[in-house]
Amino acid sequence: MNPVQVETEPRAQLDAGDFLLRRFVESDAPAFAAAARESAASLVRWMPWADADFSESQALDWFAICNDGWASGTSYQFGIFLADAVSFIGGAGLNQFNQVNGFCNLGYWVRDSARRQGAASAATKALAKFAFETLQLSRVEIVIAEGNEASLGAARKAGASYECLARNRLRLHGQAVAAHMLVLLPER
Repeated sequence: MNPVQVETEPRAQLDAGDFLLRRFVESDAPAFAAAARESAASLVRWMPWADADFSESQALDWFAICNDGWASGTSYQFGIFLADAVSFIGGAGLNQFNQVNGFCNLGYWVRDSARRQGAASAATKALAKFAFETLQLSRVEIVIAEGNEASLGAARKAGASYECLARNRLRLHGQAVAAHMLVLLPER
């Protein structure tokens, strides 16, 4: 798989209305870790990395993985912040690029205290625009484990079209699970 290369400055950011998506910096680690701990009970079912003991060190490890992804063009992960670029809301990104067919995966999470404020759908729209305009992709997939109604609602609110419920599409906690497949396409 050939990576998707983007000429970008180290603190690339995307406007998302009331929110801002930007690359993580080291000083974001305390807020990221606090958000993961705050939301562990609701996230861990869908995102096994989230736990009640999530540390700043683990956040920094994640930021290093994010930076490697940016450098190699294999992943573009952003923090979701309020428009002030400081108040941490969650994370979102593009990954699992298929260069041959021009598509990728889009994922997101929002801390418990910031849910139902439009952050996930705003981030989804901003990332789709980035995928279509900057990366020149023709399809963005959102794969959501069956039962994750909050994420399903956010994807639909962002304008994603429902395609199917795919059996054994994801692995969560070592088990194959069905997942909803939604898609965003560039406006023609």
